[in-house]
Amino acid sequence: MKKSRRFLTVFMMFCLVAANVFCFSDTAFAAKKIKNTSAAKKLARKEVKGATVTEVDKEYEKGVLVYEVTMEKGQKEYKLTYRASDSKLIAYEWEIESWYIKKGKGKLIGTSKCKKLAKKQVSGGTVKSVARKRSDGIDVYKVKMQKGSKNYELTFHARTGKLLEYEWELKDKGSKSKYISEKKAKQIALEEVGGGMVIKIEFDMDDGIPVYEIEIIDDDRNEYEIKIHAKTGKILDIEVDYNDDYDDDDYDDDDDD
Repeated sequence: MKKSRRFLTVFMMFCLVAANVFCFSDTAFAAKKIKNTSAAKKLARKEVKGATVTEVDKEYEKGVLVYEVTMEKGQKEYKLTYRASDSKLIAYEWEIESWYIKKGKGKLIGTSKCKKLAKKQVSGGTVKSVARKRSDGIDVYKVKMQKGSKNYELTFHARTGKLLEYEWELKDKGSKSKYISEKKAKQIALEEVGGGMVIKIEFDMDDGIPVYEIEIIDDDRNEYEIKIHAKTGKILDIEVDYNDDYDDDDYDDDDDD
């Protein structure tokens, strides 16, 4: 009897250890970083089986490195956004290619019917707004919803009720607020050089420091490259390429058209 109890105790301890190892392994897998575009493609292909990857972009979104994978399958184009630090899918969307969409005939389905269709697509979701618009010559309803940690936007054909676009993204928990906006960064840069036109702005990490890198051309075709601290707004570096050969006759003036 004692041997049986000992055996049972040992067996239960073994099961607990095995369960902990399994859970740890599963968590470690989930938190695995995306190191290259091939890894991002692999994740996307698992999410949308049978789809063809057409493009992969690696970029920073407000200080967070992400991979955006564009795919095609049937009549739909997909875009999946993964956070590089832990491979988490943070945004998902698809839309029917415009050339497959017919204008449709008959009366509008109405907002009430549209809400019912949306709630079928996102069971348990809360409708926040419904707006009728024109898109590529077609009447559509744009429905914004919330459920759990996600914000949704669904686009329905206003006459047939067909779902044309579907997307969700994780709610912003305020992490973006620690960085100044691109608009603010542009304003700081333009004020520093006395005006001009912003031709490029990128978020980057420079030796661990979050920065906006901004390129500006002024009215005399002088080119500026300005680096701004993305948290404080402080200008960290300015490079100027003066256009000594500038001649008004070398450029067209839109005002003369």
